[in-house]
Amino acid sequence: MFVERHTLATVGVRHAPQVGRILCYHSVEQPEWGVNDLTVERFRQQLDAAFAAGFTFVPASQIAREGGSADQLAITFDDGALSVLTVAAPILRSYDIPFSAFVVSLWCGGEGGPGPTSTMRWDDVIRLAELGAEIGNHSASHADFADLNDDEIADQIGGARDAIERHTGIRTTSFAIPFGQSGNWPPQASVIGRELGYDLIYAQAQQTRPPGTIARTFVTHFDRPRIFRAVLRGRYDRWEEWF
Repeated sequence: MFVERHTLATVGVRHAPQVGRILCYHSVEQPEWGVNDLTVERFRQQLDAAFAAGFTFVPASQIAREGGSADQLAITFDDGALSVLTVAAPILRSYDIPFSAFVVSLWCGGEGGPGPTSTMRWDDVIRLAELGAEIGNHSASHADFADLNDDEIADQIGGARDAIERHTGIRTTSFAIPFGQSGNWPPQASVIGRELGYDLIYAQAQQTRPPGTIARTFVTHFDRPRIFRAVLRGRYDRWEEWF
């Protein structure tokens, strides 16, 4: 991934659409999240770089529904890492930047996840929402939907939806695909997701995402200023990290 991101930053073809861009983060100062974890210094560096380049930040749902303009960015977090509440949220509030967080329901209940204290619990999700975060659904167990039958897909989406509402009072209408790539989301998953009330389904790369889903651009701990500038220029809009 390190080599690919550096190479594409130099020779990748720009495919940036003239619409808003939604960034996907995971954690800040939680090394157990591996390539998805950023230091506080790098996170602040990226925010400052975006402002310096003339971008403004808006809610992800605004870009998802309206398209946004080429100078608009949105921030989302997948998986519900605890540092979204404890580290990222205070930083974003200091910049007055809106953001969204997509949580895995079983992990919020203490089942699974990268570690026993790595993810938010339900009280943390409530607190994050009170700080202004838009809360979305990221499935029950972070399964690869390509491996699921229709009933299992419905359980992953609907079960998580019901658990989030039961524990927080929040009725989610946005869903982020676990792993995020086209191969992780069979066509029937979109049908089932929409039947369960999800009109916003977030995926990954601009050019390769499944039909009917919303593009996002993943950010990694490799993304020094040069790489982040390439992110904003659309250098990775055809690139999926894992296959």
